[in-house]
Amino acid sequence: MDSRLNNRVAFINGGSRGIGAATARRLAREGARVAIGYQSSAIAAEALVAEIEAGGGEAIAIRADAADADALTRAIDRAADHFGRLDILVNSAGVLRLGSVEEFSLADLDQTLAVNVRAVFVASKAAAAHMRDGGRIINISSTNAVRMPFAGGAAYAMSKSALTGLVKGMARDLGPRGITVNNVQPGPIDTDMNPAEGEFAESLHGLMALPRHGHADEVAAMVAYLAGPEAGFVTGADLLIDGGFAA
Repeated sequence: MDSRLNNRVAFINGGSRGIGAATARRLAREGARVAIGYQSSAIAAEALVAEIEAGGGEAIAIRADAADADALTRAIDRAADHFGRLDILVNSAGVLRLGSVEEFSLADLDQTLAVNVRAVFVASKAAAAHMRDGGRIINISSTNAVRMPFAGGAAYAMSKSALTGLVKGMARDLGPRGITVNNVQPGPIDTDMNPAEGEFAESLHGLMALPRHGHADEVAAMVAYLAGPEAGFVTGADLLIDGGFAA
């Protein structure tokens, strides 16, 4: 294990799978104690806790529906109580609903905004109450916040672009306390949501400077940088990691 994040505590909302799970592994490997927030993947979350503990780290899994503000706040409070502090929040929970604006339901719109935007605000507010000066808030946004080259993604793109304004405002609010707030904007990443061998992979690769899916570990490395001491002067930023999708 590394020691960059020794004595730091991280809560990862949406931490049981994909980018969130890769981030939990990476932060734990660098010395952080990790709380893994999950909604329905209890088996995956507990397996990840066991994996981290087997590697010499500390982790717990806490169930919380990202769309339920009270449940999410309680989960963050519980993590802070369990570990005695909270230093890092990673907002990785997200939903992807696609469809033409002519057919997109208000129920799907409400769910998209509840998880992709409202939950980020709720979690950030809850976490900031526990953070000491120098904390870190990191959101997993999307390259679609700046480029949506195909039909059907209006609501998703809107939800991710909303995080840009939220981050810039929160960076101002929390800057006096030395708390940094940033977005990481991945492009196509090989996860359950967007597999490298999926039906859309070839068309996505044709839009990229590097014609391949990224790996969750590559995104986790960027998150780890933002969570660490070297990134203390980075805040209010949108950091693309998209293989040139938006180039």
